Amino acid sequence: MSAASTPEVSTGSTSGGSSTSGGSSTSGGSSTSGGRREELLRIAAGLFAERGFRNTTVRDIADAAGILSGSLYHHFDSKESMVDEILSSFQAELFAGYDEILGGSLGARAKIEAAVRLSFQAIDQHHDEVAIFQNEADQLSRLERFAYLAERNEQSRDVWLTLLRGGVAAGVLRENLDVELVYRFIRDTVWVAVRWYRPGGELSHDQVADQYLTILLDGIAA
Repeated sequence: MSAASTPEVSTGSTSGGSSTSGGSSTSGGSSTSGGRREELLRIAAGLFAERGFRNTTVRDIADAAGILSGSLYHHFDSKESMVDEILSSFQAELFAGYDEILGGSLGARAKIEAAVRLSFQAIDQHHDEVAIFQNEADQLSRLERFAYLAERNEQSRDVWLTLLRGGVAAGVLRENLDVELVYRFIRDTVWVAVRWYRPGGELSHDQVADQYLTILLDGIAA
């Protein structure tokens, strides 16, 4: 298996979503306020991933943060705003990584490998965000403000179909490959790993990606 350079997914916490309508500080207090927002988003992401979005209240988040519910509203107008920022920021970062792979100079097989590695890296470094998306996207997509989630699903499909068709055209994948079926296999087998993979566990995300790529590209038969 050839080595491929994978764009880095930031190890930092969720930040900077354009959809959030919570308050913000100005002048000298902006740095402190921004750090507090980051902390609150980390706490909310953990609760949403563990308990579910519907089962997590604003008070739950405030209690976990050691503040009053009213203080939380100083930063965010609702828990919907919080999950919006969590998901939109994470996905913007993830798809920027995919775009870098698509536009890069790697060969066709190496691009597929890099995209798989980036996906497992995202599960490792943004475990809560991935879990929220997997568990809540269908329900959230019914709300107008989360219409972009369906658009991201289509964008993901386009990314993988482009990579797979590129592999067929380059001769590194079989000519008779059903790329739509392979895309669905990749989608359903990579991201479901969030249900069993634990950051810091026995296997690193790189080790999981190595095994997955061996199965995907080389098979498991002796």
